[in-house]
Amino acid sequence: MTMFLLLMVLMHSDLLSEPSGRFQLMYEKGNYAHPFLYTFIIYSILFIIRKILDFIIGLFETKIP
Repeated sequence: MTMFLLLMVLMHSDLLSEPSGRFQLMYEKGNYAHPFLYTFIIYSILFIIRKILDFIIGLFETKIP
């Protein structure tokens, strides 16, 4: 949720000054899904980076039986 709000403010700074105008514009154009799409993409990239780092760190850890 924090990532969603952060991206929202960074990409649409006018939401801080006039949020009703931005929401009216989204309603008129019918593009409700794009904020969720961007958030999903960012979270997916972070997930992939995390898994790659976990794998690399796992290669260098010594396993004690």
